[in-house]
Formats: sequence, structure tokens, C-alpha cells
Amino acid sequence: MNAPPPVISAPVFPQDACATFAANYPEVPHKLTHALGAHPLMELEALARLAEGLPPGSVEYNASDQPIGVEGKPAPTGIPIGATIRQIKTAKSWAVLKNVEQDPAYAALLSELLAELRPAIEARTGRMLRTQAFIFVTSAGGVTPYHFDPEHNILMQVRGSKVMTQFPAGDPAYAPDEVHETYHTGGGRELKWRDELLVGAREYPLSAAEALYVPVMAPHFVRNGPEPSVSLSITWRSEWSFAEADARAFNHLLRRCGLAPKPPKRWPSHNRAKAIGWRIARKLGL
Repeated sequence: MNAPPPVISAPVFPQDACATFAANYPEVPHKLTHALGAHPLMELEALARLAEGLPPGSVEYNASDQPIGVEGKPAPTGIPIGATIRQIKTAKSWAVLKNVEQDPAYAALLSELLAELRPAIEARTGRMLRTQAFIFVTSAGGVTPYHFDPEHNILMQVRGSKVMTQFPAGDPAYAPDEVHETYHTGGGRELKWRDELLVGAREYPLSAAEALYVPVMAPHFVRNGPEPSVSLSITWRSEWSFAEADARAFNHLLRRCGLAPKPPKRWPSHNRAKAIGWRIARKLGL
């Protein structure tokens, strides 16, 4: 594991970025600036050592030349993860290190970053829950296929560039309700891609020192730029996001009973009734 990181002596998110975040969180995607810079924990050698020390289930990597839409998980390349990261310039690979807060040094970094945004977050969606961090290391031109994520997420570009193409959260035209329900009851998060979906897309180019807020369950895909990329996702859950997930799971149960349930409401609606219904059903083993 890595040694404790140097203390960040100045705010990573400048005052205007914090104001932008507070004005748009939690439902509006928006770009921010950051001053994380060439942090030693984000250097390739540090990331390779981190990856080699993480549990196997916390590391995912495969060929980077993926289509926008995929069926299931692509197979690993066969190159060890440490070599993949150290040779990312030529490896033609995509790697994600999950839950890097398992390492104390990265846990401290995550805590410092989220502390800067905590007042704005907790004023809108309450206490931050299940704070996590993910690191993406990608060869030039790599693609992260079309999918969604259950967390509130800020993607911080540290090295290289990429373009995230994002779609409206909660719109079944881009992520059908049945896919949400399957995901929240143990299935995958991959979505069916159709080129006509691009009509509703918005592109967000990111270069080093830029970041993007991604709302809960906003579908997206990512294309890497012409050089290797390193990105850090800092994420958290809220009572609202957990209630939305539980309401989706309860809808899955209702659909199995032959009903056609309405989808959960987006924030600031609470979805409490269905969330409680799912929690009771789960205890009963239904």
C-alpha cells in the first residue's frame, strides 16, 4: 500500500467552482475546474503499485477499442494490471481501479476532496453516505461503453483528455425502467446502444484540471483523447439515491406480479413508500 499523501495545502476546487457546484447540484450536469495537478498518488507508478495491491474484484481492465454499446463485460487482455498501467501509452487498454479508498493514502485524498464540497452537498441531499473513489487509466482513443452509475459523481481529469457524452437522467428513452430494475436487483448496468440516441446527447470535453459532475443514473459513454488519460472519480451516495434504488427494486417485484409500475421520482421527491416496501420485501425473502 502507499504512504500517506502530502497534505493538500490549498483548496483543490477554487471558490468559483464550489459556487457553480452548489448552484447545480444534484440534478444538473456541469463542468468544474480543479487544482489537483500532478499529485504523486496519481502518477502511473503509484497507480500500478496500488492496482497490484488491491483485491482482484477491485480491478477491471480490458482492451480499450470497445464499441459504444457492448453485451456483457469484455474479457481481460491477459496483460497483468501493473504492466497494463505502466505501459498504458502502448497497451491499448482501459483499466478502472475500484474503491481505491481501501488504501489509506487514497482514502485520505478522497476525504480531503469531499470535505471541500461537503457544505454544498449536505445542504441539498443530506449526509454523504458510502463515499468511494475510482481511478481510470486509459490508452489513447479508448472507449468506456454506454452505461449508468448509482452514485453522485465528480469525474476529475488529471492527465490527458477525454469527451464524456451524457444523456438525461431518469428518461426511459435512454435507460429503460426495466434495465434500472434489473441492475438494482443484482444485474448489469450495460445499456442497449442505438445511434438515434445521440439526438439527446450533450458532449463535455475534459482536459487536465477540469472536472464534470454526473448526476445519479445519468447514462453516458466516454471517448479518450489522443494521449493516455488518468481520471479520478470521487463519489458518494445520499438517502435520496438509496431510496431511488430501492424503489426501482420494488418496481421489479411489482413487474413480476404482472403490474406496470410508475418509475421513481427524481430528486427532491423521496420515493419513501416504495423504498420501505422493498426493504420489507427483502426481509421477508420475497
